[in-house]
Parts: sequence; C-alpha cells; structure tokens
Amino acid sequence: MTESDVDIIIKNATIFNNGDPAIVESLAIHEGKVVARGAAADCLRSEHVIDGTGKWLMPGLFDIHTHYDLELEVAPELPESTRHGTTTVVIANCSLGLAFGNQRDGTNDPIVSCYARVENIPKQVLKQCADKVNWSTPDEYLSHLDQLNLGPNVIPLLPHSMLRIDAMGFEASITRDPTDSELQSMTSTLRSALDIGYSGFSTDALPFHYLAAQPHVEKTIPTQFAKYRELKALTQVVRESGGVWQATPPKDSILGTLKTFLLTSGRLHGKPLKTTVVAAMDFAHNKRLSKMAVLLVRLLNSSFVKGRFYMQALGAPFRTWADGAITPIAEEIPELRRLNETDLEDRLARQRILDDPLYRAEFKAMWLRGKSGISLARLKRLMKAEDYALDRNLSSMTIERCPVSSWIGLTFQQVMDRVEAYRAGRLSDIQDHEREVLDSDFSAVYDEADLVLQLLRSFDTDLTWFITTANNDPKRVRELIMDPQLLPGFNDSGAHLTNMAFYDVNLRSLKLAALGG
Repeated sequence: MTESDVDIIIKNATIFNNGDPAIVESLAIHEGKVVARGAAADCLRSEHVIDGTGKWLMPGLFDIHTHYDLELEVAPELPESTRHGTTTVVIANCSLGLAFGNQRDGTNDPIVSCYARVENIPKQVLKQCADKVNWSTPDEYLSHLDQLNLGPNVIPLLPHSMLRIDAMGFEASITRDPTDSELQSMTSTLRSALDIGYSGFSTDALPFHYLAAQPHVEKTIPTQFAKYRELKALTQVVRESGGVWQATPPKDSILGTLKTFLLTSGRLHGKPLKTTVVAAMDFAHNKRLSKMAVLLVRLLNSSFVKGRFYMQALGAPFRTWADGAITPIAEEIPELRRLNETDLEDRLARQRILDDPLYRAEFKAMWLRGKSGISLARLKRLMKAEDYALDRNLSSMTIERCPVSSWIGLTFQQVMDRVEAYRAGRLSDIQDHEREVLDSDFSAVYDEADLVLQLLRSFDTDLTWFITTANNDPKRVRELIMDPQLLPGFNDSGAHLTNMAFYDVNLRSLKLAALGG
C-alpha cells in the first residue's frame, strides 16, 4: 500500500481492547474501512491526520429507536445525540413520521393530533413544524432530508399511521377497515417507498397511545385500527423487500401478541421477516414481563418457527418525569388518562375534572385498588403481577419541583408523613409557607389517594415528580442488553423531552457491557 492510498490516520487515540485494558495507538482508514492499526498505521502517511491524544476512538453508535422526525426540522445536526457518540439514527418509529407531509385536510392536523400525547411534544411546537412542511410524498421527503445539514446519518421507516391517513383520509383511518382498493394503495405505496430507500415499516399497538385533538381524544392513533389482515398484507411487502418491521406489542392480549409476531416466521410465511419490537425491560410492577419477553424471542427465533425477531432493551433505569398528571405512563390508567386528554395549558379543564366528586371517588378507588383486603387485585399486587407500569407506590414517587420548597427532594410518602405529623401536632421543622398550604389545602387528606388528588389539585403542572418503573437492577439490565437476540435500543430520543428521552443510553450500555469484561 502506498502512502497516498490512506485517506485518514488518527494518531495516539485510546482504543477499547476486547475487555483488556485500553491501549493507545494509531489507526489508518481507507475508503471507509480500517486498514491498519498500531505500528502498521504509524508507518503510513496521509494528508488528513487527526490527533486523538487523550480521546477515545470507537465506531459511531447506532440509535435504533428515535422520534427525531420533528427535531430534524429545527436542529438537523441533532447535537444531543452526536455529542454522545451516536452517528446513525432511525426515525419514524411507532407508526408516526413526516413521510407524507403535514396531511392537513382543513379540519384535522394529523401531526399535532398524533404526536402531542404519544410523544409528549407541545402542540404549539408541532403546529409550527407542520406549518413549514412543503412536501407531500415519501419521495419528496427523502429529497427534503438530503437538503438538510444533517449531523448523524438518518434512516427513515415508513410510518403506518400516516400511510393509513394517506390512503383512507384521517377520519376513516380511525373509524374503519380499509377497502380492498385502499389496502392495495397502501401496499403499493409501501413497496415504492422501500424501493427508493426507506429501510422498513413501523406500526404500533400499545393501547395507551391516544390522539390529542378534539373530538378524537378518546381514540387511539390510526395504526391501532388495523386488523390482522391489513398487517399481514403490509408486512408481506416488507418481507419481500428484505426490510425491517418495527412494532410494539398489543400489551393486553397474550394471544394477540403471539399471533401478530408470528408474522416474523419463515416457516409460516416462506421467508423470515426482520422484526424489532419495543421493549424488553425489567418492570418493577411485574417481574415476569422481561422473562416472558426473552422467552418469546427464543420461541420466535427457534428452528421450528424460523423468525428473525429482536426485542429492544433499554440500557438504563426507566425513569420518567411528570408535570402534575402529564406523563406517558399515566395514559394506560383511565382515571389519569382523563387528565391527559386536556391540553397541557388548560389547567382549568383539569381543575374541573379534579373537583368533580364522582371523578374523585373513581380516582380513589383506582389508587387504593389491591392495597388492602382480600381480592384478585390484592393478590396480583403482592405477587408483583399488576397490569400498569405506574405501581402507585408513594415511596417510589419523588418530587423534583414544587411551590412548597421544603417538599423538593421528598417522596410522596414523606409528604404524606408530614401531613399526618402536622395533624397530630408532631411536626416541628415547618416553615410558614408549608403551614399555610397544609392548613388551606391538605386538612382533608386522610389517605394516600387523598394526598395524590390534592397534590394535583393544588399544584397541577407546577408539581414535577419522577418515578423509576423499570430497570432498577443493573445486573438484570446488563443481562438483557447483552443477550444476542435482543437489541440495545428504545432510547426515544427526540420525544418525551420533559418525560424520558434517553439520549445517552448508548454510552450507558457500553458502560454496563464493560462491567462484565
């Protein structure tokens, strides 16, 4: 090899060394490939030499689950990902994306309605992004992406909710099955998109992904109205093209989950379908779920089924934040979902709900269910086999922002303890403002359901709190991300900016991996 054949030489970088102590050496790159390292690289020359002294050298990281579609329109460099070592991102996950433009029909604004609650992005931000959209087809969208000053590589999926809207119209997409001609239109559009560069197709079946605009706030997003016949026809197109299907499970139906994901089977469908699914996590409320996820992966990838099925695993504690009742994990509980149906800015609407005696009774019944007495709900709670991710444990809910400054950093349980101590005259370390709030707002709080209701009534979104609902055990998290049939992912970068969005999880996963040598 001659000196002029080497495109790049990186000198004196710190390099991972297969579990042994890191080494400092040089690396030569030519035509996108590493061609020499160490002494062999030091002997070469290049017009492009990078000093790596004091820096780690590693391949770019791959973020397989993002919702950067809208952030790309505001900050195409995606600095929050690139600064954490991510050089490739997959967009348009979970059936939502911009491949068909804003899809406005004069009445409905699909980008706003679909994204606001599912991805917890403010409506005003969504509307401003939708206003700037000047394309309307998947081909035009790829051309648009090519014109952006992108930081990382961007890999788009074709989003099913938007594909449904394109073929059926917004109202029809959330009310009925497609006609034969509409389904044929969807399969044709999907096939064309895969031919021009889309890497796959995304759907969603999580039963708490709801629309955000009236009069549809009690309806889920369009993809969830698709029945098996539609999914089978569309995934067959993906199978034939060699693309990837990204999906989420129909959480409340074991049989539905199995039937849906058997679409990956090469034995049943002639050729395996590459499938990646959210998410294998170690949930605190139900310890069996991560084991069931791994078992499902083993079954679908077995020689009998012949699938290519990979669950995504999050390499970090699943900590989510809430502003009052506004948080993704509240959407699966009907009583909390009602508060999430209101606009973020509409405090009065939430106040009216919280002041309704019937609602308060329903909320209390929900919050206290399974916490005492003898019942199936009580047994499921004791066995850590409950249905909801939010475990309703005051000790696991921690206040981060609150008008009562002395409560910041306390758990809800510690606040409850202070309320009871004040009533009994045993609270000595109390400030005037806390005393005023306890006298005016919390005098009728006698149990934990009363406390949660009153916190929401008194402070609404001025109260920020967090809870870790999964992945508390680093050992179990490492087992999941290191499983060869699971994929590190589900970072949700670009969405849930005030709730979760794990921009640095790729680096966290590397750290966990290194712990095992």
